[in-house]
Amino acid sequence: MPRVPFDDLPPDARVWVFAAATPLDAPGSERLLDAVDEFLDDWHAHGAPLRCSRDWRDDRFLAVGVDQSTAGASGCSIDGLFRTLARLEPQLGTTLLGGGRLYYRDATGQVQTTTRPVFGALAQSGDVTLETSVFDTALTSARAWRDAFERPARESWHADIIAR
Repeated sequence: MPRVPFDDLPPDARVWVFAAATPLDAPGSERLLDAVDEFLDDWHAHGAPLRCSRDWRDDRFLAVGVDQSTAGASGCSIDGLFRTLARLEPQLGTTLLGGGRLYYRDATGQVQTTTRPVFGALAQSGDVTLETSVFDTALTSARAWRDAFERPARESWHADIIAR
């Protein structure tokens, strides 16, 4: 089961989303994607090759997907993916793992990252609104990655923070 184009994954494929704390430049993006592709080309679970793919957006967001109808990713195989990304972080000068960051587009269209409390303060000041484009890094399916990863805050869990 080789690595396939991301669009070839079924809608219910399991997806993990990783977000860089800072945007990667072209060489950093290339280094990341080359390493991820090398990992995916040999990704197995309990000896079975995984039909998998990755997608990259906005110099920050990496989605890795597995078609679980052929073979599901196991805990050990998922740990391998996380170890690969953790090894890359120092080379890239950013973090890809760990939560707590929110991502949104500012008024100029640039992707910004912040914490929940700061996002709430931005909402109170009117710098982010229900119309602000936000990114849902907690989604878990290829369908959601394709259709709902970036959307207005009013259509996302981010609306709860804005409403406070």
